[in-house]
Amino acid sequence: MNPTVLFVLGVVFVAVGIAVSIALHEIGHLLPAKLFNVRVTRYMIGFGPTIWSTRKGETEYGIKALPLGGYVQMVGMYPPNRRDGSVRQSSTGIFQGLAEAARDQAHEEVRPEDHGRLFYQLPEWKKIIVMLGGPAMNIILGFVFMAIVLMGFGIPQPTNQIASVSACMVSSNQQTAVDTSTCTKTPAAAAGLRSGDTVVRFDGKQVTGWDQLSSWIRASAGRSVGITVQRDGKDVDLTISPVLNTVAVYGADGQPAKNADGSYRTTESGFVGIGSRQALTPQPITAVFPAVGENIAQVTGVVVNLPARVVAVGQAAFSSAPRDPNGPMSVVGVGRAAGEVAALEDVPLSARIATLFGILAGVNLALAVFNLVPLLPLDGGHVAGALYEGARRQIARWRRRPDPGPFDIAKLLPLTYAVASVLLVMSALLIYADIVKPVKLFG
Repeated sequence: MNPTVLFVLGVVFVAVGIAVSIALHEIGHLLPAKLFNVRVTRYMIGFGPTIWSTRKGETEYGIKALPLGGYVQMVGMYPPNRRDGSVRQSSTGIFQGLAEAARDQAHEEVRPEDHGRLFYQLPEWKKIIVMLGGPAMNIILGFVFMAIVLMGFGIPQPTNQIASVSACMVSSNQQTAVDTSTCTKTPAAAAGLRSGDTVVRFDGKQVTGWDQLSSWIRASAGRSVGITVQRDGKDVDLTISPVLNTVAVYGADGQPAKNADGSYRTTESGFVGIGSRQALTPQPITAVFPAVGENIAQVTGVVVNLPARVVAVGQAAFSSAPRDPNGPMSVVGVGRAAGEVAALEDVPLSARIATLFGILAGVNLALAVFNLVPLLPLDGGHVAGALYEGARRQIARWRRRPDPGPFDIAKLLPLTYAVASVLLVMSALLIYADIVKPVKLFG
């Protein structure tokens, strides 16, 4: 298929996946809100002008022109103004004016029969469940997409099939080309092994995996052993003599191990000069949990250092510095990466599809982690407000004082607007960088 068509299909696949993820994120808020009998007036995907909507019961469901997110509008998000007798509390300060304007707008749709159905009247634990519903849905989606990748497609793992046979024995400091007609052949080349052979027996023992074969080869240095390979559907018996080879020892952290005197630790083992052909191998469901946990930990590290990483993206966008492939990307960058993956010509289709599902898994887990940041207007900010409200009430009970009432998050609107402005600037910068200096995933 034409690479351009594949590129577009990859972009569309991930774009639809992200749109569905956003819709389900908002359903994660909608369902518990309705379960707790909060009146929900709108469920919208996108922002800006409405291009389609329908009403079912008391809720309007619709799609807006800018597919940059979504929202669920619940009645009574802000508590009403407290009144001092007949005098409404107010001030000339701009921040107080913002809070009052938000409360007035939020209460425009409040009806007398809505008493008991307002969001601010919910117990703190119910508020937390409603606000955590969105991130929880993204985590579930991330788990599902990761399960599709690991269980449905698998991960690249070495097989018993030989991908390459080294022709010559070459020292580690060899820097010039060798003459394959006069060089010392590797044990594999001398034995007559070929690319495409599948090793089925070694030293009379059945081979069940590459790691097992590698361990037997390492332990067989200095002696001749029988090896049986399957070639063109037939078993071929050969004899191979692994040679002693000095190799570095690595620790559990993946770094070269050192001796007490500071020198690098080495060991001697058998070597024959073959490379394994990798294939996608499906994994059990138990492999999904650590994969999701590792992804969440990586995303958390990115989010914690997000300001510095965005600055680095900005420096790369306006200079010759390269982009960090592990740095943040906008939806434009994610779409571009998906298109590049889909258009790869030398990669099996199954591997490309698996990678696209992996991108969707990463996007959902990133959305979950980012939305848990305890700042408004993110979900984590509402959770933090509910926790503060609960703590304030508990302290009042301990001190035998009156219930202080619901916490008025409208007072945090100045911070909300500041955070939203920063997010908009960061988003614009990332989009610009993804256009003029995209992340190079493949060379």
